[in-house]
Amino acid sequence: MPMTTVNRRHAREWALQILFQIDANPSQDLAPVLRDFWIQQLHVRQDEGPDGSPDAAAASLLLEAEAAADLLAPRRYRAFTEHLVRGVAENLGAIDERLVRYTEHWPLHRMGGVDRNVLRLAIYEMFFDDQAPPVVIINEAVDLAKFFSSSESGRFVNGILDRACKDVTRPPRESAPDAGGGRAGRGKTRRRRPAAATAAVSKPVA
Repeated sequence: MPMTTVNRRHAREWALQILFQIDANPSQDLAPVLRDFWIQQLHVRQDEGPDGSPDAAAASLLLEAEAAADLLAPRRYRAFTEHLVRGVAENLGAIDERLVRYTEHWPLHRMGGVDRNVLRLAIYEMFFDDQAPPVVIINEAVDLAKFFSSSESGRFVNGILDRACKDVTRPPRESAPDAGGGRAGRGKTRRRRPAAATAAVSKPVA
C-alpha cells in the first residue's frame, strides 16, 4: 500500500478525530487510544484481496501499531498529531477556562462535539503552543468546522476565534520566533477530503 502524501492539515484532522473520540469516551491513558486510532486508520485504508477479504499482508500489520502508522504518514506528522492531542488533553482545564471567556452565553456543554473540539484545538495552538501563526490556526479551525459539521459551525468558530485572537501576544501572521515543528501553512487553504476521516461527528446542538 503506497503512502499517501500528507501535511499538517491531515495532522489536525486526525487530532480532531481523536479529541472527539476522547470527549465522547474519556480515557485517562492516551497511549492505547492513539495506538488503536492508527490501527483503525490503516484498517480503513487497507486494500481488499481478490476474494473480498482484507489483504493478508495488510491485516498482519494491524497487529503492529507502529508499522501500521508508518504506512499512513511520515512520523513527523504523526508526532505533530499526537503532540496536539496530548497538549489539549494535558491543558484541558486551562483551555476550557480560557475558551469560556470568548463564548459569552454559550456554555461548552451546549456546543456540538465538533465545534467544542475544534475550538479546544485552536485555543491550544494559539495560546499554549505558538508553532503556527494565529491567522493560519483560525483558517484551519474554520475549515475543519465547515467540513466536519456545517457552514454555520464555521461562522460560529470564526467569530469566537476572532475574539480570542485579540489576546494573542504575537503578531497574527507570525509564529513564535523559537517555534519548531516545521513550516506552518500561510493564508487560506483549499478545502479537500480529509485523510481517512472515520470519526463519528455531530452537528452543533442548540
